[in-house]
Amino acid sequence: MPKPFQAVRGMNDILPAESALWQSLETTVRDVLAAYGYHEIRLPLVEKTELFARSIGEVTDIVEKEMYTFADRNGESLTLRPEGTAGCARACIEHGLLHNQTQRLWYVGPMFRYEKPQKGRYRQFHQVGAEAYGMAGPDIDAELICLSARLWRQLGIGDVVLQLNSLGSSAARAAYRERLVAYFETRRAELDEDSRRRLTTNPLRILDSKNPAMRAVLAGAPVLLDHLDADSQAHFEELRAMLDAAGVAYEINPRLVRGLDYYCKTVFEWVTDTLGAQGTICAGGRYDGLLEQLDGPAIPGVGFALGLERLVAMLAAAGHPGADANPHAYLIMVGDAAQRRGLALAERLRDQLPALRLRMHCGGGGFKAQFRRADHSGARFALILGEDEVRTGTVALKLLRDPDGQQLTLSHDQAAAHLCAALDSTSRI
Repeated sequence: MPKPFQAVRGMNDILPAESALWQSLETTVRDVLAAYGYHEIRLPLVEKTELFARSIGEVTDIVEKEMYTFADRNGESLTLRPEGTAGCARACIEHGLLHNQTQRLWYVGPMFRYEKPQKGRYRQFHQVGAEAYGMAGPDIDAELICLSARLWRQLGIGDVVLQLNSLGSSAARAAYRERLVAYFETRRAELDEDSRRRLTTNPLRILDSKNPAMRAVLAGAPVLLDHLDADSQAHFEELRAMLDAAGVAYEINPRLVRGLDYYCKTVFEWVTDTLGAQGTICAGGRYDGLLEQLDGPAIPGVGFALGLERLVAMLAAAGHPGADANPHAYLIMVGDAAQRRGLALAERLRDQLPALRLRMHCGGGGFKAQFRRADHSGARFALILGEDEVRTGTVALKLLRDPDGQQLTLSHDQAAAHLCAALDSTSRI
């Protein structure tokens, strides 16, 4: 017998038992972003491959080794998006969203990278991205960092540390790159294979090596913060002053770099030691030259991306209950007449109480079997419609979670009023 189909490696199902926590997380993220004036933009999953080659950089690991790229029926090279910033920038240019205006935008959805699957790192993963365009000063950098800090508070996540660095301007980084290459050339024999490859393509990424054998080499490398241009230095100092004034704690990490070519000046990461090797839950920074790189206007940008799988793992480990997806009430119907009247009653209650989660029993079965289903559903109330209730125009309402098991016989309007009062008294009845 052939084996049943399975999901593609590194691309995971989110099952109903897990989705409540995802919904709770996504709702909190949406609320915090809305509180700061960010508007949602919905972007395609597929973009032209050239978009990522030009924005991320042709010699980055993502473009060289990790993208899902294919030719469509017209022979055009397309790619499943490996990140969201390039597509967001493309959309702003294409639709004229930056003509004489600033933008605060956010998006959510799956990204795709061909990486070795491990805990916290998958081939299909989900991100929330926040992007701000048209503001060059450190104030918007500080606001984005404060936004992310507020999100951790709202979620009850405390085991995170903000790491901060500056990559400077393109010119300053180019000069620093020469010094860095010269240093690593003198220590070439101590570099691992991956670092030797990066030495001629993307030497800054060597600083991000996680190989313990490289620690001594990295410790002696020149520090980018010592080679910043004056404008970047002033930008970084003002950002730090703003974060200090806002009470946001941070650590300066001079080895913090980003794996994408478009970053400049501010870069930051929120990291935790509760997730093992994949400890970064949020990363971002400035990309002031990105739009020009994509043939757009010379408009600055800054943003971050959150890894939802990692946040869900942190919330689950902390015992976060997630959103309550159980029905408030379960409608039991016994007899043919009740079956016919039950659908109409259910629709009427949903019309009267839009917030009501009402599950109507379907699939047949006697009273005891239906009652077991009602109990297992997690509902607080059972609504019972039998021959007597149909004849009298009433419905029985039973408290499933009450030790006394109180049962009331109510008119349809009284039942609606009773459920309405319960909905008003608490968000989780």
